[in-house]
Amino acid sequence: VQLQASGGGLVQAGGSLRLSCAASGLTFIGYAMGWFRQAPGKEREFVAGINWRGRSTHYLDSVKGRFTISRDNARNTVSLQMNGLKPEDTAVYYCAASDSMVVDGTGPVHYWGKGTLVTVSS
Repeated sequence: VQLQASGGGLVQAGGSLRLSCAASGLTFIGYAMGWFRQAPGKEREFVAGINWRGRSTHYLDSVKGRFTISRDNARNTVSLQMNGLKPEDTAVYYCAASDSMVVDGTGPVHYWGKGTLVTVSS
């Protein structure tokens, strides 16, 4: 199984980035997908999750209204549109897959991607 994340980079506060994750080696529609992040010196935290149909989403409170998770089951991809970025959003962002009903930060993650770095300057 491979989860290949891309789209990270350096952006000024208030700017936008779109992360994408291409999944291979698994039956994509059988998995809920999500994004987590880990800032320097901090533990990894849940950011956003989406169920297999794409009809149920969950978000970290601090990103609600700014981030949007979506998936394309025909292309085996999951994306995270990040608007209104803040310096505190700076972190390595990881794509995750779970065969649970949802990814909401409380259940197991079965596969992790390698991460993509997002840096937000003030």
